[in-house]
Amino acid sequence: MSLDITAAPTDAGLSDAGPMLDGWTAAQTRRFQSEIMTFRHRLAETGLFTDDALIDLLARHPAEQLDVCTMGATDHPLYPNRFRTGDFRGVSPAGLLAAAQAGCVWINVRNAMNIHADYRAVLERMYGELAEATGNRAYNPKGSLLISSPVARVPYHFDKTEVILWHVRGRKTIRAWPVTQDFIPDTAHEAKLTNLLDDDLPYCERFEADATPLRLEPGDGATWPLNAPHRVDNETFCVSVTTEYSTPESATKNAAMMTNAALRRFAGLNPLYERDGAIARRAKSLAGRLIRRTPLAAKAHEVDLVTFRIDPDVDGYLVDVAPFERDF
Repeated sequence: MSLDITAAPTDAGLSDAGPMLDGWTAAQTRRFQSEIMTFRHRLAETGLFTDDALIDLLARHPAEQLDVCTMGATDHPLYPNRFRTGDFRGVSPAGLLAAAQAGCVWINVRNAMNIHADYRAVLERMYGELAEATGNRAYNPKGSLLISSPVARVPYHFDKTEVILWHVRGRKTIRAWPVTQDFIPDTAHEAKLTNLLDDDLPYCERFEADATPLRLEPGDGATWPLNAPHRVDNETFCVSVTTEYSTPESATKNAAMMTNAALRRFAGLNPLYERDGAIARRAKSLAGRLIRRTPLAAKAHEVDLVTFRIDPDVDGYLVDVAPFERDF
């Protein structure tokens, strides 16, 4: 369901917050969705991102919508800092927050901005104002809350939909790359469309020379073109909101990529999305929607293995466990 931006905004927690966007300009509207860019916002003024508010949110959020992770080996030749899934059962919300503040922990409170009415009211304000500023009235955003340690790193990856990061607390640096075959080859994009757990991309150190760094302070937001590869390095304890939304472009591209994956796998062809014109993309998109319903779109069923647990009584908060499939 799309947001109705013509409806009266909900005032829960927002009576003194004023606008969510801070000084958005016409130049930012021109750059939006086509360039790597930053902007300013006022989410912190809602009061929903303090320590007490985060503890309250963790206490009422569904466990199956919560991910608590740490980073794997940093020296893997292609996938450094790949995430590991953790067991947080039995740990208090305050204990989880302490682990994020002092350990090596990355917490994703999935869909928090949609599930909880107080946060959903903020999401509606965010995207209502963005719609007014950009003229796009078809947003259907999902929003999650990221709580992460000072040493946390998000590996080199891409997103299948449009993404905006709204940074609230701490300092972090995002590095983003162009959407080219050098940094996100079609073969990698196609592979990720069939794996619901993994958005990581192969990374090489030589990529750094072509990155656009964005150093984010509290109140900074960042966005980039569809599918642009990026990675994140924290400098302090951080709290951010990450929102995603689909567009006709993202839907068309993902479905067309599904067709290209089938052509590559079963016909031995070497299709490239960037070589196709508008008509070919639309035709492949229609075919891709059909392919998704057939065995031609066989998906990789990667198991989400838990490899550690949170223990507030040990230094670093992390204890390795024998791997088991997540069932909580």
